[in-house]
Amino acid sequence: MRPAELEAIREGAVDLAFRRWDRPRVKVGTRLRTAVGLVEVVSVEPTSLSALRAEDARRAGAANLAALKDALAARPERPVFRIGLRYAGTDPRETLRDTLPDSAEVATILAGLDRLDAASPIGPWTRTTLRIIDRNPEVRAPELAAELTRPTAEFKRDVRKLKERGLTESLAIGYRLSPRGEVVLDHVDGPRERAPRRDGHPLPRTIGAPATRALRGVDVHTLEAVSGWSRRDLAALHGVGPIALDRLEAALAQLGLTYAG
Repeated sequence: MRPAELEAIREGAVDLAFRRWDRPRVKVGTRLRTAVGLVEVVSVEPTSLSALRAEDARRAGAANLAALKDALAARPERPVFRIGLRYAGTDPRETLRDTLPDSAEVATILAGLDRLDAASPIGPWTRTTLRIIDRNPEVRAPELAAELTRPTAEFKRDVRKLKERGLTESLAIGYRLSPRGEVVLDHVDGPRERAPRRDGHPLPRTIGAPATRALRGVDVHTLEAVSGWSRRDLAALHGVGPIALDRLEAALAQLGLTYAG
């Protein structure tokens, strides 16, 4: 799903999706992890183009019925499925990231990392990956992977395994260790000096790399900092386009914030 669709699902403006599949690809009750949180599948049923109505198009976020049918024009040999959706709250990994483990839980986490290392065809990688992210927050995955002489896709796949354990956070560009991940790595290596963690909410990943780089270039790293700028002034930054501005505005609204001015 596109970022705009996800935002609309979170706001409750969209609660349907239509897809051409050879068979159902999701099950009722599935909770999909997305950039805006959890999206739950509440229904999956076959339908047809002739059964679609204008209300279906509205609920799916399409401009009109013709636009919805045009979007489903490809692969006409496949049946159309109507998928009911609802926003199911924040990703539980967000809570886990901020949960600091005690020594007993650290031991359990490390045992899980040992199992990942033992199952890997490249040998131990978990601590090395935590260390390189810790040393290089907000650095793009290809650069980190190159430093480790690993294919980017494989590196990103492994980082996701650490994210599942609440040890890393994905940012608009790059990663950083979560507070939980810092505790675990400090247990292994001993405490280290780190730059202070910025207060506030990180920039949304949905605004794209060009907008993120532009905002970082003027020392804007959080939504709270964004709220100190007017929409017009942000639009004047190279790389910050209307889509990024709309997504920033939606993210600000979730926090009860707006643009300045």
